[in-house]
Parts: sequence; C-alpha cells; structure tokens
Amino acid sequence: MTYSPISLRQAYRWHRPLMFVAATMVALGLVSLVGLIVDDRVLVGAPIWLKPFKFAVSLFIYLVTLAWLISLMRRGRRIGWCAGNVVAVTGFIEVGLIAMQAGRGRQSHFNVATTLDAAIFGLMALLIAVLYTASLVLAVLLMFQRLPDPVTTWTLRLGLLIALAGMGLGYLMVIPTPAQEAADPVTLVGAHSVGVPDGGPGMPITGWSTTGGDLRIPHFVGMHALQMLPLLAIALGALAGRLPRLRDDRVRLRLTVVAAIAYAGLVALVTWQALRGQALIHPDAATLVAAGVLATVTAVGVLLALRRPAPAPSTRDEPPKVYA
Repeated sequence: MTYSPISLRQAYRWHRPLMFVAATMVALGLVSLVGLIVDDRVLVGAPIWLKPFKFAVSLFIYLVTLAWLISLMRRGRRIGWCAGNVVAVTGFIEVGLIAMQAGRGRQSHFNVATTLDAAIFGLMALLIAVLYTASLVLAVLLMFQRLPDPVTTWTLRLGLLIALAGMGLGYLMVIPTPAQEAADPVTLVGAHSVGVPDGGPGMPITGWSTTGGDLRIPHFVGMHALQMLPLLAIALGALAGRLPRLRDDRVRLRLTVVAAIAYAGLVALVTWQALRGQALIHPDAATLVAAGVLATVTAVGVLLALRRPAPAPSTRDEPPKVYA
C-alpha cells in the first residue's frame, strides 16, 4: 500500500468533531506551555501545568488516530461516527476538568478532599468509562471492515485492541492504597505509584517514578499501540522499495503480527514491573530475564517472518487434461 501526504483540510473531514476537539488540545497544549513558564506552582512534586500539557498531547494523538480510523470504515459508518462523537465530547470535558483543577491548584485525579473535588473526580471516572465504551464499539466495528490491504487491516485491529487493554489498565490506579483506606478523613482514593508515595523523584517530562512502580507506564505504552503499530506498517511499506523481501505483503503482514505480539508482551512486562513496586529504570534480575526472553522470542519471530514465502503452485508443467 502507498501512503500520500494528507492536507489539513482533508484530515479535518475524517471526523469533524474529533478533529475540532483535537485542535482545542493544541490550544490547551500551548496554554499549558505558557503556564509552565509563568506559573511556578508545584502540585504532587510536579509543575502544576505539566499534567494538562501531557493530557492535551496524548488526547490529540488519540483523537486524530480515531478520526483517521473512522474515515476508513465502510460498514457501520454511522455507528462509528456516533461513537466518535461520544469520544470527542467526553475527551473534551475530561481534559477540560483536568485543566480547571490545575488552574484551581487542586489535584484532579484521586482527589476526594472536598465535595467539589470528589464530584469532579467522580465525573471524570464516569466520562472515562463512557469514552472507553465508545472506543470498544469502534474496535468491534473495525474487526468487520474491509480495509485496503491485510497489513493495514491487522495492524489497526491489533493496535486498537492493545490500546483498549492499555486504557483499561488505568483502572488499576483508582484502587485505594492501605494507607488511604486507613485515613480519616479520606482525601485520596488511588495513586499512580506503587510502593512509594506519589510526588517523589520522577523521570524528566513524564514524571514516572524513579524509586517505585508507576502504573502510568503500562497505561501510556498500551494506549499508544494504536499509533506505534500503524507507524511500523507505514515504515515497512516505505522500506519495501529498497528491500525486495518486504515487497511481499505476506512478509510485511507476518512482521506486523510479530510486532503486535511483542508490543503486547512489553505492555505485560511493564505492568508486572510496576505492580511489584519497581521503577522502570531500575529493573531487577527477574525483569531483565523476562525482557531477555521477550527480546529473544521477538527476534526469532522476525527471522521466521522474513522467510521467503513459498511460491504459489504453478500449473504450467501439469499434463493436459483430457475430457471425454
């Protein structure tokens, strides 16, 4: 399959509500950047406008990808369009609440310290559940689409399934910790970190904990399978002009399936690591062994995928058929 450049006007037509909200995320990202420069407030160990900025960028990528997927649909297009509308509205309100809480100097997630904070957090949880359901509907519809080629079809199907799994992993964060359950009054319900309090030392930009587990990592890695796998398919298509082996659709399809399995294994690995209270950058021996096994299995899968496909059976040398 060949990929041609898309103009902004063409992209906007994919799904106007999703693309409109994506444009508002660009605006929010710029506002958040200004906030990071002029507002020196810190909340839970991070600049107060860093969270709105990260959510704006992440949601922008997700919305544009969904809009593109909906533009490819031929079956159930009306249902897909409606599901896209739901994602656009819920995503807009969700990130808007995060930005509003940042402006108030309040924690948006897990915060039940006041009646208003608890109501906002409860609404955010409801919105995410609705957004997840709409995304699930799109995933089901995608399973029945006839897309341009098998590589594109399975890349998008597997990418969306892994992304839904990654999105679902976010619910691990809202489980109260033992300390929160014992608190009186309860002001927080859930946390990003495992084994250490939120707000401790973190990695640059992402803020992921460097001293304990962090459930944001599998959530992030899983969600963005929907972008990484299609990008891989596009890269394989671009390389096909230089590497003859990749010109065969069957080889590229096998490579994308191997990549999807490896990506799912990576999500499982970082989830396991986080749940054990282990920082991403400080893996123990068990994590390193598991990562080595995953890398080895992936390498073997790539080698098998690159095998030259068996030629189609030829009828040239068959004896002529005699009809009575």
